[in-house]
Amino acid sequence: MTIATLPATLKEESHAQIIYPDSDGQLMADSTRQFAWIVKIKEGLEALFKDDQNIFVAGDLLWYPIEGNNTLRRAPDVMVVFGRSKGDRGSYQQWQENNVAPQVVFEILSEGNRATEMLLKFQFYDRYGVEEYYLYDPLKLDFSVWKREGDRLESVMFTADWTSPLLGIRFVMTDKELKIYRPDGQKFLSYVELETKQEKFAAKLRELGINPDLL
Repeated sequence: MTIATLPATLKEESHAQIIYPDSDGQLMADSTRQFAWIVKIKEGLEALFKDDQNIFVAGDLLWYPIEGNNTLRRAPDVMVVFGRSKGDRGSYQQWQENNVAPQVVFEILSEGNRATEMLLKFQFYDRYGVEEYYLYDPLKLDFSVWKREGDRLESVMFTADWTSPLLGIRFVMTDKELKIYRPDGQKFLSYVELETKQEKFAAKLRELGINPDLL
């Protein structure tokens, strides 16, 4: 008995006809608190790696790991991919990216997240090659870390201080919030915090008789 197979050209055409949507129809965030943390982490990482053109950072971007399957997908709140160029993408189609999976993923919890949903996300990241997975609940002040050991993501036991082996950034869990520090010791800041810091610095320069607008 002979089993018929599709010619390579027809296989390529069948893949080409598959549409990989850029949106899953889900909200990026369920609350202002969740959204603020997503933006702070994403933009902080963008700033940290701004000079390295081969580190791609994205927020709420659909990741498709398998060519030909447009229902197998997740949209991490933030993801970092080492070895892939910066640039706009409608989605992260792994087979178009030299088959490089995102190495670092962040999820920020909100009141609307369900345990089943988060378990499915963990299983996806575990199966498809994420090397560091960070889960933060800003309401309950709960910060969890998983790191790949062999072929599995394993929970990391730590007290209140953890430094990412891949990102080089330091996480410090206080009794009020999570604080994140760059390798040079500078703190990840929101846009408002950064603007306030710059305004204070400019005011100090004016006190010294220096016009900051001329610098």
